[in-house]
Amino acid sequence: MELKTIQDVATASGDDAVIMWTAQGLRAGVRAWASDGAVAVACPDLNRRDRLAVRGPAHQVAELVRQVRPELGPSYRLLGERPLVAEVVRRVPGAEVVGTFEWMDTAGNGSGGSGRDGEAGWLGPESDAEVTALLAQASPSAWAVPGLTGIRRWAGIRDAAGTLAAVAADAWSTPRVGFVAGVATAPALRGRGLGEAVCRFVLGALAAEHERVALMVDTDNQSAIRLYERLGMRIRPVAAAALTSP
Repeated sequence: MELKTIQDVATASGDDAVIMWTAQGLRAGVRAWASDGAVAVACPDLNRRDRLAVRGPAHQVAELVRQVRPELGPSYRLLGERPLVAEVVRRVPGAEVVGTFEWMDTAGNGSGGSGRDGEAGWLGPESDAEVTALLAQASPSAWAVPGLTGIRRWAGIRDAAGTLAAVAADAWSTPRVGFVAGVATAPALRGRGLGEAVCRFVLGALAAEHERVALMVDTDNQSAIRLYERLGMRIRPVAAAALTSP
C-alpha cells in the first residue's frame, strides 16, 4: 500500500525518527509504502544521496524492498538500523552494505539547551564564504556545505579576534525532525568548547521548532559522540546498503 499523507507514514512507522526524516514531509518526489508491518520511504537527493529508509520485521522489509526497487533504480541507498539492514542485504539479491555509522537524536525529549547570548548565533548569507573556507580546512569531507539544496541556515561562533571558529547547519530538517549537519571547528581553536557551544545553540534552536532533533556521525568519531550524548542525544547504530541490479 502506498502511503499518501505524512500522518499515514507516522502511523505506519510508529513515528520513527529515521523514517520521518527521510519522508521530508512527503515533499515532491518522495514516496512511501507499507506492507505487513514493514515501511519503506524513498527520498531523492537527501543529504547528497537518494535514500530508501526502512523499518519493520526483516522478512517483510526485504519483500517490500524487492517490490519497490524496480520503481526506484540503482541510485538509491538503503538506510536503517544496522541489524535490519544486514538481514535485508542477506535476503535481497544484489544488495550490499556500503557503510555503517550512528544516527543520534533527542528521542523527542527536547534536550539540547540553548546557547548563551553573545556566544553562538545564526549567520547571514554574507558569511557563506567564511563557512566554506572553515569547512575546507576543518572538515573537507563534510556532507553539508553552503549552497546545497535543503540547507536552511548556518550557525557559528567567533573567537575574540572575530574569526569564525565553529559552525553547524540546520539542514534537511522536517516539521517533525530537525536535522544538524556540517559541524566543524577550526583546528587551531579546538579544545576551547567552541564546537560544543555552537552545537548547543543549534540543538536548542531546533528543539524549540521541531518534535525532536537528529544528526548522523561516523562511528569512529568518539569525541563527537560523547559531545552529543552530553547534549542529551541517544545513539542508534545504522547502516547503508547499495541496491544494485539483482
